Amino acid sequence: MGRGSSNRPPFFMSDLLADAAERAASYVAAVNERPIAPNQDALHGLKSLGGPLPMEPCDPSEVLAALDTYGSPATVASTAGRYFGFVTGGTLPAALAANWLAGAWDQNAGLVVQSPVSAAIEEIVMGWLRELLRLPGNCAVGFVSGDTMANLCGIAAARHALLERAGWDVERQGLFGAPEIDVVVGAEVHASVLKALQVLGLGQARVHTVPADGQGRMRADALPKLGPLSLVCLQAGNVNTGAFDPASAIIPRAHEAGAWVHVDGAFGLWAAVTPGRAYLMDGYAEADSWATDCHKWLNVPYDSGLAFVRNPEALRATMSVVGAYLAVGDRREPFHYVPEMSRRARGVEIWAALKSLGARGLAAMVERHCTLAQRFAEGLRAAGHAVLNDVVLNQVMVAFGDADKTRRVIAEVQRDGTCWCGGTTWQGNAAMRISVSCWATTETDVDRSVAAMVRIAGRLT
Repeated sequence: MGRGSSNRPPFFMSDLLADAAERAASYVAAVNERPIAPNQDALHGLKSLGGPLPMEPCDPSEVLAALDTYGSPATVASTAGRYFGFVTGGTLPAALAANWLAGAWDQNAGLVVQSPVSAAIEEIVMGWLRELLRLPGNCAVGFVSGDTMANLCGIAAARHALLERAGWDVERQGLFGAPEIDVVVGAEVHASVLKALQVLGLGQARVHTVPADGQGRMRADALPKLGPLSLVCLQAGNVNTGAFDPASAIIPRAHEAGAWVHVDGAFGLWAAVTPGRAYLMDGYAEADSWATDCHKWLNVPYDSGLAFVRNPEALRATMSVVGAYLAVGDRREPFHYVPEMSRRARGVEIWAALKSLGARGLAAMVERHCTLAQRFAEGLRAAGHAVLNDVVLNQVMVAFGDADKTRRVIAEVQRDGTCWCGGTTWQGNAAMRISVSCWATTETDVDRSVAAMVRIAGRLT
């Protein structure tokens, strides 16, 4: 077959991908030099992506050009070193590159037969993760979209196990007429846990809420009476303070009563990887299920979360799929451990991140972020501002006076563009929340951000 009769598509895929790579590289190279939040002109430019649905095809290179021209300037620079909002990690170079390659592979990671490479990588990564996070070596792992779905998986496994003990098959019989599960959470429970409870039919209003101490930790002395139908949800890493519920005091008591303990560790679970912070995870390995994110502290692209369950059969029972046409083999079938049947190969970026960092590199990154959080706190205290939490991890909360002034400082910091931090309310106080979790953040980024905050607060006095 001659060159002129090639079977290539009407556009050259290699040329388009090269163009995309060049545009992406330009974005990455400039991200630290631009304002963290997009300006009004950039937001206005997004209108150029709208209009009537085209009736005719458009050259893919023109599609990409429009997306870059109008979309790139309107992004939040969350991969920059001075983004400190929502415990959002950046994207490690190896993880981003792996994400691109996995996108080209376009694998459906549901079944081994659909993607042997994805299944093999998940099995490799499962072992690495259990070791790093100091979790049981035989626990099941589900690769999900984020901590909300990971919480849902862990709590669904708990629902199955608790009701099975009571003689109820919830997957077959549903919740109508089922024995009641008693859910116990702390006063500072994250919304993702409540959402999971809501979706699973366990409700938000029915939970027993345990008071918290000044750092947001569940008070072990205030636990209610527990029993074999109790589900206790602990928090490893409060989203405002970074504090950990006292697992060593709570989990033995819960297990003595026959209760299931689930851990929401969206970012706090990663404290286990570094010797300097591992003490925060004391007792947590004795829980029954755990949830965490990878797009936070592991710094892989969105979306990526992990559900761990000590008893694999409890997770498999509530998530497994039965279908005559499904080519299920003898190996671990990924879709038996997550809600989705079809999903992307999330394990690829996790593998790349862990391979590129190694255990020591990951530990050094986590420890460095904790040290940078302390640098934030020291700089803001030295300027006369009130740090509201004990900085034990990567979270800092600061107030700049009364609630009105604090909120104005937050708004001006976001408008200024030097860095980006969000606002929160902590035990009745308005506060700015600083989350250090991007691999690219440096001491210079912290010092520059502190200077901007102090300058803006001073101007508003």
